[in-house]
Amino acid sequence: MFGFEKIAMPTSAETLPGRSQPIATATDHFVSHRPLKGPYPEGLAKAMFGLGCFWGAEKAFWQLPGVYVTAVGYAGGLTPNPTYQEVCTGRTGHNEVVLVVYDPKKIAYETLLKTFWESHDPTQGMRQGNDIGTQYRSGIYAFTAAQRQAAEASKAMYQKELDKKRYGAITTEILDAPEFYFAEDYHQQYLAKNPFGYCGLGGTGVSCPIGIGAKLQGATA
Repeated sequence: MFGFEKIAMPTSAETLPGRSQPIATATDHFVSHRPLKGPYPEGLAKAMFGLGCFWGAEKAFWQLPGVYVTAVGYAGGLTPNPTYQEVCTGRTGHNEVVLVVYDPKKIAYETLLKTFWESHDPTQGMRQGNDIGTQYRSGIYAFTAAQRQAAEASKAMYQKELDKKRYGAITTEILDAPEFYFAEDYHQQYLAKNPFGYCGLGGTGVSCPIGIGAKLQGATA
């Protein structure tokens, strides 16, 4: 999972062209056996996060009660339908992300945010631990205005907690959800298929106060 150590987003002239058709991927979730690409049951919602190596990031979310299905992929760049090898060059601009399909009646968006913040170090910029490059940046990609509002509020809340422990400024990008491109079959639920696989993901040890008396308006949207 060590990518090309490029820490600046590519310019349009540097961006790889990609392809017009999606790359091949799995049809079903390896753990839950639910359809990876849907159709998803009515009433479910989607969330998207980037927090370093997407192998460990995905596992953090698929284990949560109320999450229907997860998938790993690429988002936030310019290259259409990229491959993993292309993303690793740093010339697609894409981030390694996790798509989370969840039931808002069973799990709140704020719980997903709490898992996001506590599962990585959001102050490291274009890296996460030993994984260096634009594909490892921290990001929250909102599908609704309520999600974006909740994400911004949680960022401010978590920054206060990090400040107490002398961490630096949060570098997490919070954007409207871009197009999601499914990663290759072997990346999907990788740590379920390879329990001893490498993943350098690790948190700060600082708890995010969401859900322990600090509620966010619109966080369940």
